[in-house]
Amino acid sequence: MKQSLQLKLGQQLTMTPQLQQAIRLLQLSTLDLQQEIQEALDSNPMLEVEENHDGGHEDSAEQKSNDDRESDARAGRDDADGTERTVSATDEGNDSPPTDSEWSDEIPNDLPVDTSWDDVYQSAPTSASNYEGDDHSDYDSRRGTTDSLYDHLMWQLNLTPMSDRDRVIALTLIDAVEPSGMLSTSLDEIYEGLKEDWDELEFDELVAVQHRLQQFDPCGVASQNLSECLLVQLQQFDKSTPHLEAAKTIVRQYLPQLGGRDYRQLMRRTRLKEHELRDTIALIQSLNPRPGDQIASGEVEYVVPDVFVEKREGRWMVELNPDIAPRLRINTDYASMVKRADSSTDNTFLKDNLQEARWFLKSLQSRNETLLKVASCIVEKQRGFLESGAEAMRPLVLHDIAELVDMHESTISRVTTQKYMHTPQGIFELKYFFSSHVSTESGGECSSTAIRAIIRKLVASEAPQKPLSDSKITALLADQGIKVARRTIAKYRESLGIPPSNERKSLGPA
Repeated sequence: MKQSLQLKLGQQLTMTPQLQQAIRLLQLSTLDLQQEIQEALDSNPMLEVEENHDGGHEDSAEQKSNDDRESDARAGRDDADGTERTVSATDEGNDSPPTDSEWSDEIPNDLPVDTSWDDVYQSAPTSASNYEGDDHSDYDSRRGTTDSLYDHLMWQLNLTPMSDRDRVIALTLIDAVEPSGMLSTSLDEIYEGLKEDWDELEFDELVAVQHRLQQFDPCGVASQNLSECLLVQLQQFDKSTPHLEAAKTIVRQYLPQLGGRDYRQLMRRTRLKEHELRDTIALIQSLNPRPGDQIASGEVEYVVPDVFVEKREGRWMVELNPDIAPRLRINTDYASMVKRADSSTDNTFLKDNLQEARWFLKSLQSRNETLLKVASCIVEKQRGFLESGAEAMRPLVLHDIAELVDMHESTISRVTTQKYMHTPQGIFELKYFFSSHVSTESGGECSSTAIRAIIRKLVASEAPQKPLSDSKITALLADQGIKVARRTIAKYRESLGIPPSNERKSLGPA
């Protein structure tokens, strides 16, 4: 093969390190952002927390009047439509020490696109300042339980007097318990496995240990099927409980008919009157078909609103949550140590960390400004939802907001992911406000979210004895001018977790 030189012309998209950092911060959730800020504080001595700031918006406004330099990084002004844009999560007001003119020319505004962060600065485990939150912020992590169902059962087993032989059987059963509380394998299979080690093992021994485990908390755990699980729970009721025996009979023999809501068949076979069957079903519905779900198996996850929306004097106001992150600034004492034309190791370290700190603050400011801008546009488009709820939701796609804020759709997608808005209607992820549209007979458009809300409202008000079918819901929507196919109604109903009409049928109120 002959070697040759060729000249090719092409285009390639590259991003500077600071742009990569800005994009990464933009897509972080509130909790992840707090962790990122803490890591920056621990590694960069140039960053510090403004100790004399209480995190309120009014305080930032007061500081604005005292120091004009700090206002550009802390808070915006009210715009023309009355939307208050608070972007105060950073503070660059003190990043210019008295000797700023001596070293500012030495630090470039941008890095070459092929430069990595490791080439620019050296990360140091120096802790300039530790941000301490509320004393109660870690309450649940210190007092909450993260035990799995397995751990919960083992804890009770260790407190239960039992022979060594029965304990081995109990351990085998617990190993076979699923997170729902049911056994993943049958007793016959477990028995065959244990019999390989103990030839003299009797099946009754296994059943006896299973019965002991079923009395553990939660009651009904280690059952083979739903009927057995519910029967164990019914055994805990006082014998004088009304309709107890009827409930046991239905759970033991007629569970398929109950699941299919075949009430005529149930009344005929159990010889119960309608009001007696209703009370019996109510007793069965008080039981837990998945007892293992009562045990927490993970840490509690909290939703921290990034944006607050409220109506003031007839106008909707949008504000960033001032408490989601500590207010940062440049440490002026360390910044003043940077010397011009000094290439020593210490001075290079200070300059690199100073530039990193300035980029970090700018990235935080950009993140907050973008988030507030996007949230304000969403509020402007979805005022009907804020006033009247989900039924008034308007169709909205990423492209609509991207045009308003002059950004790419991918940026809008990053901004609206894992970011939450606190509204009078509740707390919602920003993505909740985006939905496809369905054409109406009048030539307008209706949001799919609004249609789901209407379906939920119709099902909630339907007669229990005669629930609405998908065809009937389609007809009712058509009466409102919303033309939707029946299969679309079925899809929306399933997404809401609403069962079909035959499974929603009940005996109605007494």
